[in-house]
Amino acid sequence: MSPRRNRPKGPGSSGRSADEDRERYGGWQSTESWQGEEWNVRHVAGASAEGKTYRCPGCDQVISSGVPHVVAWPEFAGVDDRRHWHKSCWNAKDRRTTRVQRSRNAPKY
Repeated sequence: MSPRRNRPKGPGSSGRSADEDRERYGGWQSTESWQGEEWNVRHVAGASAEGKTYRCPGCDQVISSGVPHVVAWPEFAGVDDRRHWHKSCWNAKDRRTTRVQRSRNAPKY
């Protein structure tokens, strides 16, 4: 039988690497250019979105609790301008057309 490895960790060390912590607690953040502005984009892990729901501005559908998604806001905007997007909606934002509001009985073609 091999001996146990009980080595003390340094102060504040959780045993995980910085990359693992970043991935677990909100992912990584980058800056992207869209519509002539710089946007801060943060990838949110599903675990950190537990118990919260948001409405995606790309598809106007609810982002369920615990679903990984993207938070984006203009670079020089405040907290109130943050928007939560599905990852696929954020990636397809340039291919989307303006949303047409249809009545319930309107044909979908």
